[in-house]
Amino acid sequence: MNETKQKILDVALDLFSQNGFSAVSIRDICKVVDIKESSVYYHFKNKQAILDELLQHFESIATGLMSQLEQALTITQKTIKGNLFEQTCDCFFEKYLMDEYCNKIMRLLSIERLSNNEIQKIYNYWIFDKPLNFQTKVFSLLISIRIIKTADSKYLAVKFYAPIYLFAQRWLFCGTLTDEHKQFFRGNAYEHINNFFKEMEST
Repeated sequence: MNETKQKILDVALDLFSQNGFSAVSIRDICKVVDIKESSVYYHFKNKQAILDELLQHFESIATGLMSQLEQALTITQKTIKGNLFEQTCDCFFEKYLMDEYCNKIMRLLSIERLSNNEIQKIYNYWIFDKPLNFQTKVFSLLISIRIIKTADSKYLAVKFYAPIYLFAQRWLFCGTLTDEHKQFFRGNAYEHINNFFKEMEST
């Protein structure tokens, strides 16, 4: 990709994730990149085209990660017992929620969803629908092979995911992503996961 075009995308994402898409102008982007407005329009039709390319790249990453998680459901029962949630957490936490690019996109979506119905749909799909659907499949599988007792898999998915979403909102989507905030998130999220499965074992 052209170096100037990539820099425009990088700067635009930084600004959008900090201030929202609506609050940032082409002029704001040009000022940080240190180029003329005509240079932006050489690469992009308008500001919406910049956002569209950013979202397209995000959806490509997110789709790839979800494919990895879906493939994890095809492994053997023995592997499921030991590694399924390790793989899930590594993929969903480290490579998705705490990935610098994906995290900025999610902060952008979080800001813009309040005033943009299309952004709201994208936010709901990647923050709620896809994670909950996948986790419902995981719990259905764990129930079917009797690793956990019979229960409503959709309810278990919500019960499992709700605190993770809470911790993500508190530590990962509250501003610039820092190593300190990542550590707080990991500590809270993994403690919840351990407690959740201890509770499942004791019921």
